[in-house]
Amino acid sequence: MLVTRKYLDELTYEINGAMIEVHRYMGPGLLESVYQRCLKHEFVLRGINHRSEVYIPIQYKELPEDLNFRCDFLVGNSIIVELKSVSEVSPIANAQLLNYMKLMEAPKGILVNFNVAVLMSDGYKTFVNEHYANLPFK
Repeated sequence: MLVTRKYLDELTYEINGAMIEVHRYMGPGLLESVYQRCLKHEFVLRGINHRSEVYIPIQYKELPEDLNFRCDFLVGNSIIVELKSVSEVSPIANAQLLNYMKLMEAPKGILVNFNVAVLMSDGYKTFVNEHYANLPFK
């Protein structure tokens, strides 16, 4: 399948729906691991192609690759979804997601904090990079 910006927008819409459902049902204040299990289940229920706890390869000189570095979700082999459940998302979380996107050559990333009252306005941020910029529109 050819990945396009339109495809990523449609996939993002599906991801958002799943995240909203989990947040609406569970509410804020739980551990990140709870939201991760619930979102994984919601992806399955909705038929959203995903992998969880995805290994991210790190290459640094002679250092062995397996550094146990993982992202929460890779959806459609194109969008990295990172979950948080914190009172305030630190700037390092943004940098972390951008680095994951770079290392995985993923064109889009979503950072979501489930520990908020209104998920899509207070706990949601998307990122795109040069891989996204190089994608066709349709």
